[in-house]
Amino acid sequence: MGRRGDWGTRSHSPIRPFTILERRRRVRILFVGDIVGKPGRQAAARLLPGLTEEFSPDFVIANGENAAGGMGITKDTASQIFGAGVDAVTLGNHVWAKKEVYPYLNEEPRLVRPANYPAGVPGRGSAVFRTAGGDSIGVICLCGRVFMDCLENPFTIADALIETLAPESDVILVDFHAEATSEKTAFGWYVDGRVGAVIGTHTHVQTADERILPGGTAYITDVGMTGPADSVIGVKKEIILSRFLTLMPSKFEVADGDGFLSAVVLDLDSSTGKATGIERVRRTMSPSGGE
Repeated sequence: MGRRGDWGTRSHSPIRPFTILERRRRVRILFVGDIVGKPGRQAAARLLPGLTEEFSPDFVIANGENAAGGMGITKDTASQIFGAGVDAVTLGNHVWAKKEVYPYLNEEPRLVRPANYPAGVPGRGSAVFRTAGGDSIGVICLCGRVFMDCLENPFTIADALIETLAPESDVILVDFHAEATSEKTAFGWYVDGRVGAVIGTHTHVQTADERILPGGTAYITDVGMTGPADSVIGVKKEIILSRFLTLMPSKFEVADGDGFLSAVVLDLDSSTGKATGIERVRRTMSPSGGE
């Protein structure tokens, strides 16, 4: 790629420029990893314009469950993310951290919370969006259950949602927000061929296992985070080191300093719903605030 701050590598089926014919059938999605606090929001605002110029995505999705002070999301922080050029925001297990956002989850159709919470909670667990080119993108958000809250089974919930979304979606993407790499991998295999992409979130560490599964589903265990570089998964490193050394509880605080952005770029064939390319991306801000 050759850009300053590009720490990524070429992936299986790397992204390449469209030909004229490919533009008619291929949908390009940029998925941005977990945005953490103010440094993450600033990194998204400053780095996304360059990424959209470089990759020309048809649609941009970001996970925003840590956008407000490192835990949860608010109307204001969501507005900042949308203002940075994001078309849809998925959430995760911290969706309920800010009570003031509950009504907004019902009002804002671009927010997608995990679908496997019990019926009747605020918000929606899936949605269908349309690109400027007219393609429809089904987005599903699910939480894993290993080392996390015991929610409804994400595997069986996915079955029902895929069946519902398939008739009205050219492509379907799943944000699988989970702790255990084994659960994420198993889920990818479970839905292979039935969705265009499974993007893992939650652990804030970008994994190097991006690939297209045999059935045509693009997969990565974790897309990584968008947040402060000098931190432990977004938190002040001194706090985390103290917890490891003393086992004493302490309040998490988002670290300060320059941020970086983690993402994947996906190429999906709208005529088949399957993936043709996936590439990891990582960009960092310079001390001056640019790339």
